Amino acid sequence: MKVLITGGAGFIGSHIVEELVESHYEVVVVDNLVTGHMKNLPPHVNFYKRDVRRNMDDIFAKEQPDYVIHQAAQVSVSQSFTDPLYDCEENIVATLNILQSSAKHKVKKVVFASTAAVYGNPSYLPIDEAHHVQPISFYGLTKAHAEKYIHLFAHTHNLEYSILRYANVYGPRQDVHGEAGVIALFIEKLIRGESPVIFGDGKQTRDFVFVRDVARANVAALEHGTNEIFNIGTGQETSINEIVDQLGVSFGRPIQSSLRPARKGDIRSSVLKNDRAQSMLRWEPCYSLQEGLLETVRFYQQECPYGVQEVIS
Repeated sequence: MKVLITGGAGFIGSHIVEELVESHYEVVVVDNLVTGHMKNLPPHVNFYKRDVRRNMDDIFAKEQPDYVIHQAAQVSVSQSFTDPLYDCEENIVATLNILQSSAKHKVKKVVFASTAAVYGNPSYLPIDEAHHVQPISFYGLTKAHAEKYIHLFAHTHNLEYSILRYANVYGPRQDVHGEAGVIALFIEKLIRGESPVIFGDGKQTRDFVFVRDVARANVAALEHGTNEIFNIGTGQETSINEIVDQLGVSFGRPIQSSLRPARKGDIRSSVLKNDRAQSMLRWEPCYSLQEGLLETVRFYQQECPYGVQEVIS
């Protein structure tokens, strides 16, 4: 079976590519390399440099993929406020383009990377998939609209799908100069000998899920959970202050952070209920936060030219 993955040279996408290869799928990657990197890809993977907002029919006609995993996106909440038009093009127009090519070329199923940001400020915790969708950022809004296009395409074109709403994904290869989440930014600061910056009081909470667990969820969704929405998270709520403390353990020293005012569009608390993914995708996270942080710190130590003390195992 052949899988075409957009954004496959990026942070999450490249881990999905590795998981697909290990699972013996034939893989085709489409990426514009704005945030992705060729070094993230294993050898012998078919690659097309293409902006997915452009017509994709030639690639679909040549490759005839059985499945599509659509990861390519604008993923920054803050950038969605500074350039909402670009956010709309990347997250809605590009998705519509992929859906049109998928329907035209008889793709069996599309797996779509959505986000917990569609929920906005939660009415209750943990958040289940039945929670109201009321985003407070343009990023969450465009992902929510993309989901609606997918639902309608399923109805009008008989195109199967699975929608995966990610919690806060972290791990190796997250680009600190582009798509970075808080963990990648904190680790880079610490390696440079600087204090991590917290926006708000640090008591805000998130559900941090390791990127390799997210990759496994995508592969599981190829064969399971058709025409369903799933939360992909750990079900564990962790504060930003707790992340700082955990990193202090990994680096073997206490860490002093700097506080800044909270940012527009950031929610206060979030943790996802993942029962549906466990039962219908037959998936559950394997990495604890401590295990994921240790692996992530080791990766950035190897990548970073500045050199710091050995991470504590």
